[in-house]
Amino acid sequence: MITINGREFPARDGETVLEVARREGIWIPTLCHHEGLNPYGSCRICVVEVTAGGRPGLTASCTLPVSDGLVVETDSERVRRCRQVLVRLLLAMAPNAPVVRELAEKLGVTDTPFKRLGADKDGCILCGLCVRACEQVGAYAIGFAFRGVRRRVTPPFGKQAAACMGCRACEQVCPTGTVKFTESGDRLFGDTWQAELQVVRCPECGAPVGAQPLFGHVREQLDNTGIAVENLCPICRRKKLAGEMAAVCVQPK
Repeated sequence: MITINGREFPARDGETVLEVARREGIWIPTLCHHEGLNPYGSCRICVVEVTAGGRPGLTASCTLPVSDGLVVETDSERVRRCRQVLVRLLLAMAPNAPVVRELAEKLGVTDTPFKRLGADKDGCILCGLCVRACEQVGAYAIGFAFRGVRRRVTPPFGKQAAACMGCRACEQVCPTGTVKFTESGDRLFGDTWQAELQVVRCPECGAPVGAQPLFGHVREQLDNTGIAVENLCPICRRKKLAGEMAAVCVQPK
């Protein structure tokens, strides 16, 4: 059992305080957390205050494992002040990002005393979601570089991301919309990473279905499973499956 805001809740081994709080309907703001990725604790906006059963003080709830007797506060005065400072820093980094402005409003912050930080990074808040997503799919095309105010996410040596597969996972998880991909003809451009990739088209209808390196990666991963990788678009894949099902299910008269 752990205690959150004065109430006891059951907790399972391996869970974090954030997971228990969400399951019990207790709001804790997050930015760098994604259920499909390992906890990282970089943005610290999910900070809670440990008052007993663990090391006292403020800590990120997404990386705080539960333990029997742990007591935390998610909305103490200390927690609120910490989150407000953090969101003011985020406003200085990404003043036009809807997710940051929405979070600021929820925390009662209207502006920031800090001057614009990382203006050359176009709203990146260095949450690391794109880096972790890229690592999880096995591409390792991007990573953190430099320290302090120069810290940024970039392909190796700031050059074209040669290892990018065009899966666009980084674009999907980016909370501020900083990571962008665009399509033009038969080319997919990872604008943020200077990547340029060949687009595969559906052999049935000609619709674009993904980047060529991504299909090569999937084939390599499934090489020993006997599962075939087809370049069909979702619509043509459903048509093919429907035809195969009909051939099996419809009995001749």
